[in-house]
Amino acid sequence: MTGNDEHVPVLLDRVLELLEPALTGREPVLVDATVGLGGHADALLTAYPSLRLVGLDRDREALRGSGERLARHGDRVRLVHAVYDRMPDVLAELGLSHVDAVLMDLGVSSMQLDRQERGFAYARDAPLDMRMDPAAGLTAADVLNTYSVADLTRVLREYGEERFANRIAKAVVAEREREPFDRSERLVRLLYDTVPAPSRRTGGHPAKRTFQALRIEVNAELDTLRAALPAAIDLLTDGGRILVESYHSLEDRIVKREFARRAASRTPQGLPVELPGHGPELRLLTRGAEKASEEEIERNPRAASVRLRAAEKIGAAA
Repeated sequence: MTGNDEHVPVLLDRVLELLEPALTGREPVLVDATVGLGGHADALLTAYPSLRLVGLDRDREALRGSGERLARHGDRVRLVHAVYDRMPDVLAELGLSHVDAVLMDLGVSSMQLDRQERGFAYARDAPLDMRMDPAAGLTAADVLNTYSVADLTRVLREYGEERFANRIAKAVVAEREREPFDRSERLVRLLYDTVPAPSRRTGGHPAKRTFQALRIEVNAELDTLRAALPAAIDLLTDGGRILVESYHSLEDRIVKREFARRAASRTPQGLPVELPGHGPELRLLTRGAEKASEEEIERNPRAASVRLRAAEKIGAAA
């Protein structure tokens, strides 16, 4: 996928269906927290002519692409260079205290995977960068070249769910003494040599989990989600809706737990009535996490790992 026209938004029809009740009022406001190349945003703005959209992204290249794609919608669109955990601050600067809907399409974008120089894909040799904002923070090479064995093990185990995290971490630290890591091909070779052959045959590409872990660490993806999700729920008006598309179990687990927490009553068990301000704040709109159909996956392979959850705001906590 190299251009806006080739960017295929995941589960688009379901996104439109789930958000529709929140977007039929007078000039509703939606935050696309990870606007990317604007596929979902364009479809939403087209489907709801009175909709105003605030699009956030940490990737300036993505914002340029979405700006071109969404230009036809004029001043109904505001695009902001920001990580989505800054959503409350961004909206305050725009004079908004509440919104009608929030969409989060998480993980690495197709554009980022396809730009070889960004270093997200293990299938092609590239600089070990992996920053969603190329101007900010540590690169994947920095992590590999400076973290201790213990810290590398933690990253690979927690963020990549890698069984051989300690073995890989020790190999990385030994190898970097000979020469620092700077390109992905060398890391992939090390992983092939380090991960046992039986696991390589049955567990998928041996670099997949390590590359995922490095990307999550470099971009603080899970910490960002943990901070942004409750803030986004708090920003919703009553009847507002939030929809999250996750692409691995770690993200989905965070979403599942926060939605479940906010959908539960806080009234102590045994009381005959709900205490004021202690009722559920959310109504869950999906039964578990929804997945893409085989037909969509065939058209758009990125949809294979998606897990969609949605909820509606039904009250504010006291």
